[in-house]
Amino acid sequence: MTDYARLIDTATWAFIRASEAAYPADTSGFSFAQHRATYDAMCAVFRRPLPDGISTSEVKVAGVPCRIYHGGQPTVIYYHGGGYFLGGLQSHDDVCAEICARTGLTVVSVDYRLSPEHHHPAAHDDAVAVTLEIATQGAVLLVGDSAGGNLAASVAHALRAHPVEVLGQVLIYAGLGGDPDKGSYLTHAQAPMLTTADVIASARLHHGGKLPVADPTAHPLCDTDFAGLPPTIAIAAECDPISDDSAAYAAAITADGGRAVAVTEAGLVHGYLRARHTVPRAAASFTRICDGITDLSLGRWPPRSLK
Repeated sequence: MTDYARLIDTATWAFIRASEAAYPADTSGFSFAQHRATYDAMCAVFRRPLPDGISTSEVKVAGVPCRIYHGGQPTVIYYHGGGYFLGGLQSHDDVCAEICARTGLTVVSVDYRLSPEHHHPAAHDDAVAVTLEIATQGAVLLVGDSAGGNLAASVAHALRAHPVEVLGQVLIYAGLGGDPDKGSYLTHAQAPMLTTADVIASARLHHGGKLPVADPTAHPLCDTDFAGLPPTIAIAAECDPISDDSAAYAAAITADGGRAVAVTEAGLVHGYLRARHTVPRAAASFTRICDGITDLSLGRWPPRSLK
């Protein structure tokens, strides 16, 4: 059994307990509206005011609601996490604002369609459509956490067929379709914040009750071709069942001649972006994420913060 008492420090445990208090484990009988309201309330517990000088606007891009955090170019396109059935523009509002403030770049947050009202490939199609429209106006970077990291990667794979400039992708504790019977899916099957059973249940919900088979639009690790992908930073939380996906994805890209690096953040758990102001390890990781985005925007490789 994994010794989380040893791996996870006091500050991270405080974050876990605060998260559990806001979103209890026993949600049997919850409607999806109740799940979403509870998730949004949990995110609000950790929300910080937007940095000074950050302005936003609400727009539709390719018919999809988006929020723009105004800055310079290139544009960062952000796909939020939430297991494909939770989250939206508000749940990750402060994260996107702080990325904008730290990098100086424009950030576009994508409010893609959610399950179960909209099964796969609805979210993927929304993410691709938004990115294509923005990318016709200039270079872009793709960033996402959890389910949003999966969407970022699936968009990167899809955009190889289009004449657009993708400068890089930053995937934050992304579930990319690893084997649920191996590695971290077993070692961290009962991890705090996310279990392997949660991952499988979310996937079933997203796909109408059936798990996808060899579909790279759903599971980028199922692709047979990893050539031509943009420079990639894949960041995992150590205490997370999907931790191994990041290393496997980076390895697949480098094996096909691309540039990719994977980082596993020691002692951190799924969802730690919300802890970036209260947990030193999460704060350090968020700095690496923002520095990595900056480096990719400038064409620097390897990223300075990950050397």
